[in-house]
Amino acid sequence: MGLISELKLAVPWGHIAAKAWGSHQATPVLCLHGWLDNANSFDRLIPLLPKALKWNRFSLLGHSFGGAVGGMFSCIFPEMVDKLILLESLPFVLDTNEMDNLLTYKRRAIEHVLQVEASRKPEQVVSPEEMLQRLLKKNSHASEECGKHLLQRGTTQVATGVWLNRDRRITWAEHCLDFVSRELFMHYIKNLQARVLLVKATEGYYALRREDDADKETVMFVVSSLKSVLKERFQYFEVPGNHYIHMNQPQQVARVISSFLQNKEGTPASL
Repeated sequence: MGLISELKLAVPWGHIAAKAWGSHQATPVLCLHGWLDNANSFDRLIPLLPKALKWNRFSLLGHSFGGAVGGMFSCIFPEMVDKLILLESLPFVLDTNEMDNLLTYKRRAIEHVLQVEASRKPEQVVSPEEMLQRLLKKNSHASEECGKHLLQRGTTQVATGVWLNRDRRITWAEHCLDFVSRELFMHYIKNLQARVLLVKATEGYYALRREDDADKETVMFVVSSLKSVLKERFQYFEVPGNHYIHMNQPQQVARVISSFLQNKEGTPASL
């Protein structure tokens, strides 16, 4: 299943870059990549998924931050989303003990954006190898092959090296994330009409990047809440691998996702 085309979606501040795979005749599945990643992150997974699917509505597949965006969209526009696949992601970012600091975070994020826009500094040009090492240092779950694949789309080649295509205004995490309380989470997910599949890697984000058990308990709360509200419309799977399982070992998640997409009831077959 090859690439159909590169897309540029016009927005007031520039454009959103996208890629289209598969057949124009098939009902679309919108794939949302993780924070600071790009569409290349799905290149190894997409060919392993089914091509011709006949749905009345479109489906969403989101990795990491993309899953939080997909979860919020699915609750705001529930009639538009048939199936929601959360890959190493939760449908919302729940608050922690830092809830009292959210206004401070928001202020810092806005100040960061204003600072970036005022500075107008040119992107730093470095060698491809240095850029790769920087990415791997900040993304311990990404393999070298995975890093090279992301940078293939995420950088621009110039005479003296490469520079990031990234909008520097979004490099402050708090600018991109909205935290919600558990009470709001329960209220929001009651709007979901979609069937939901949550796939968690055993050595993923919540297994390695968090230092205490508070966030593991958060995952348990999300899973139990989704199961309680959605009942048979919710499925949860754990697979061996890390946060970039869809790039490093796409076959580990392809069968679960394919089964979920092809099954009319949205229930993955037993592994």
